[in-house]
Amino acid sequence: MKAEVEPLRTAPFLVAAGLASVLFAADAWPAFQAAGTSAFAQIYFAYAVLPRAAMALIAGAALGLSGLLLQRVLRNPIADPSTLGVAAGAQLALTLATLYAPALLAGGRGMVAFVGGSAMLGLIILINWRRRLEPVGTVLTGLLLSLVAASLGAALTLAHGDYVMSIFIWGGGVLSQESWEPTVQLGWRFGVAALFAGLITRPLVILGLAEESAKSLGLGVGTIRLVALALAVFLASSVTSMIGIIGFIGLAAPALVRAAGARTIGMQLLTAPIAGALLLWLADGLVLAATVGGRDLLPTGAFTALIGGPILLWALPRLRFSLQQVPSPRVLHRLAHPRIALAIIALVLLAVVAVALCVGRDGEGWFLATGSAFAELMPYRAPRLAVAVGSGALLALSGFLLQRVTGNPMASPEVLGIASGAGLALAALLMLVDMPGPALRFGAVLAGSAVALAAILAIAARNSGGPERLLLAGVALGSCTGAAVTTVISDGGPEAMQMLEWLSGALQGSTARQGVAALLSAVLLLAPLPLLARWLVLLPLGRPAAGSLGVPVDGATRAMLILAATASAAATLQVGPLSFAGLIGPHLARQIGFAKPLHEAAAAVMLGAILLAGADWLARMIGFPYQMPVGLFASLIGGLYLILLISRR
Repeated sequence: MKAEVEPLRTAPFLVAAGLASVLFAADAWPAFQAAGTSAFAQIYFAYAVLPRAAMALIAGAALGLSGLLLQRVLRNPIADPSTLGVAAGAQLALTLATLYAPALLAGGRGMVAFVGGSAMLGLIILINWRRRLEPVGTVLTGLLLSLVAASLGAALTLAHGDYVMSIFIWGGGVLSQESWEPTVQLGWRFGVAALFAGLITRPLVILGLAEESAKSLGLGVGTIRLVALALAVFLASSVTSMIGIIGFIGLAAPALVRAAGARTIGMQLLTAPIAGALLLWLADGLVLAATVGGRDLLPTGAFTALIGGPILLWALPRLRFSLQQVPSPRVLHRLAHPRIALAIIALVLLAVVAVALCVGRDGEGWFLATGSAFAELMPYRAPRLAVAVGSGALLALSGFLLQRVTGNPMASPEVLGIASGAGLALAALLMLVDMPGPALRFGAVLAGSAVALAAILAIAARNSGGPERLLLAGVALGSCTGAAVTTVISDGGPEAMQMLEWLSGALQGSTARQGVAALLSAVLLLAPLPLLARWLVLLPLGRPAAGSLGVPVDGATRAMLILAATASAAATLQVGPLSFAGLIGPHLARQIGFAKPLHEAAAAVMLGAILLAGADWLARMIGFPYQMPVGLFASLIGGLYLILLISRR
């Protein structure tokens, strides 16, 4: 007797279709009525309103199918083109081709996007292959590589000014259309991919079995995986080449159809594209409903990222973690003479500062600034170097405190979404207040950092699971706040360039006042550390042990978190959200062998300062006469370092 198959619950689909239809009618009906009054209104309805709705449906269907294929092949319930970096790789490839090889775009953007997306997915699979593509580590790698790709893309945008500002805005996922051509192109691509997906339905069923069982049934596992991954990348890169990055639709659509009762792969292949189409059509309808003065308040892709972060947070308790859990930061070996090691690090910091001040390039090559040349360059180099040193020290201090309090070796203001929370508050301030002063900016950034820190710790308290779960929660929170920052930038107003410069950590305009403020903030916030030495030793032992030894656990934790949030806010305001000095400084200090908290803190602070000071000098030298923003340059280094750290676990 066959087991009864639970029927598909159609209510979620009908509700989504109804809401999307109502929103579409509210936007299209006035345009349809106006079409009979003028030729322009008729053209607008036929070539803007209708193609946009069709594009939303086709792009959503393509992303839904792409996400399902990725999840099936990788056996990863949170895989989709955005979490695996496929979309970010495609966008970066398009940006590079636009700037440096426009001839490649003559035959269409699809192939360029496909190569970029394939390269990114291939790199992620290569990094995680040794761990059998463990779900959380694979997605973490994808999200972090996406951050690195976004940093590089933002650096290119700043370097080429208004020429590629439109690429940045387009990359936020804009569905606005001016003709039917892009929609038709994406439509036939989706049709071809859907046909091939249907042809491999039976192999996909067998692929759901254990690999040994699939091979025993005569299935070429490697070939089927390669075909399915190629189809997924083809779909995702095609969407990205047409409308930019649309995040999390590929994650939500398969989850929705499984929740609705689609158990077989055949039913999922049929319904996931429908769910994706309805979700994106609904999301775009909500964006259109919030349109002000004929302009979208935010790109549709930014809106999907805004709601995708909570979806990822909702999925956290339902994930299985197979990575080795690390209970607390630990020192692999202890230095016999830590004071000597600290002195050496201090000398390295002084050497980096000296090089940054004295060594440079001009039209004739490298030169050493001395005498009058040194005096002329000091007003330009010293302030930005002071900001870099002070901010690097502050971020390392914040990371050190967060790692001590949470017992998480991957905790830092950058990767836990704290810096992104600061960006959200800064974006809101710039939209509400014209030309806010430094004090108001710092207050907003501090408030945003504190709220984001409280949110991420609350999530961690509810969801045990070790460093990877907390890190994934931080990245998800960063996705939400990053969507708001993208909204401000895509608006194109005066605050857009301010936010883009902040996002990149550009220090070109640093003043002497800012340099003094950064160094003074570092000194003032480092001063209380000796008073916290006992807490720093005992808190990592755990709440019961620390409390039994007389530590006021709640008060101590609160004090150190306030100190960490303040240090993060003071630094993030200057160098942006993506430097990773808060992660690398403390981690390197432990790798070197500093065991005592104050020794580790001192080493971490100096290493953080070295990282940003060195990054600032390299950012000025590598692309001479152009300058890369120090925050983005440091994020390239830090993001790759973090990926290496994850891959070795």
